[in-house]
Amino acid sequence: MLRYLLPPLLAFIVSLLLTRRVRRLALKYNIVDAPTEERKIQIGHVPLLGGLAVYLSFLIVLIFSWACGLLSDGKITAVKILGIILGGLVICIVGFIDDKYDIKTKSFLGPFVASAIAVACGIVIVYITNPFVSGSGPYGRALFYFAGSLGYLLSFVWLLVMMYTTKFLDGLDGLVSGIGAIGSIILFIVSLFWDVPQSGTSVLCLILAGSCLGFLVYNWHPASIFLGESGSVFIGFMLGILAIISGGKIATTLLIMGIPLLDVVWVVLRRVFKERKSPFAGDRKHLHFRLLDAGFSHRSAVLFLYFITLIFGSASLFLQSKYKVIALAIMGVFMVILGYKIVQKHNKKNQTNKI
Repeated sequence: MLRYLLPPLLAFIVSLLLTRRVRRLALKYNIVDAPTEERKIQIGHVPLLGGLAVYLSFLIVLIFSWACGLLSDGKITAVKILGIILGGLVICIVGFIDDKYDIKTKSFLGPFVASAIAVACGIVIVYITNPFVSGSGPYGRALFYFAGSLGYLLSFVWLLVMMYTTKFLDGLDGLVSGIGAIGSIILFIVSLFWDVPQSGTSVLCLILAGSCLGFLVYNWHPASIFLGESGSVFIGFMLGILAIISGGKIATTLLIMGIPLLDVVWVVLRRVFKERKSPFAGDRKHLHFRLLDAGFSHRSAVLFLYFITLIFGSASLFLQSKYKVIALAIMGVFMVILGYKIVQKHNKKNQTNKI
């Protein structure tokens, strides 16, 4: 039991302490986010670099757990751990530079290089369970098996999708750090069912959860520090990796991140095909901003999205594979209905204000 209590507790404490130090560092060197755009709704200048605290706390407890033998279950090799460390380091370096200088390559360099490192270190999707075919064994009829370069390509794209989902989701105080914690806890529970006894994978999930929760103390509305570029991308990077090393739990992670992911897909398609602009151009048309426009308070909007994440993510713990597909379809319908109702309520609110 101690192996499942000590790592998240240490990660929480270290993250809590580092967040305070990183905040002072960001203020000292004026690495702050100013409300210069319509989508930036904070009051005044808020320090960035919060992702540095999340990454460093995760790194410190990861190395501690590795040294204590908590990750030595044969599922997580030293090369894979190195891939996590180096990939996260690249994300933090690029994110730090972007937060300081607002570089133009911010949307590409960090995520692409981190994904390449992780895949090169063997963090690769080998198979995905086929929910509609019975069978057994890792290469049996019950599985889609990805051989050679196909597995590497799929893994690379999967990690990019997860990173951009959390990156675009980072618009409200505590939203990404909270969903990161919820997602990693759900993946922890899943790993207990799938993985070997004394699971190293589950320890990694708990370390990420503790790091996110420690930061959330300062990131809850009104936030005194933001994740910044590195933090939002790193959390997506780790959720994507945990989904892979937890036994290809892609469907579970899609249920956890499904609503934000559908929102990203919708926003990107609208920007590219309807508005004819870059998919990375910021605006206030994400779901979390539309909730605010519909009358939700900042905290209630975040709690509502927490609740949706928890409901669909928890459902994955009790559903067999084919029912997860049904749950994903229900999520898609739910997203359409939710979007329609929010837009309808927003339009009524505007008409009332005009009168």
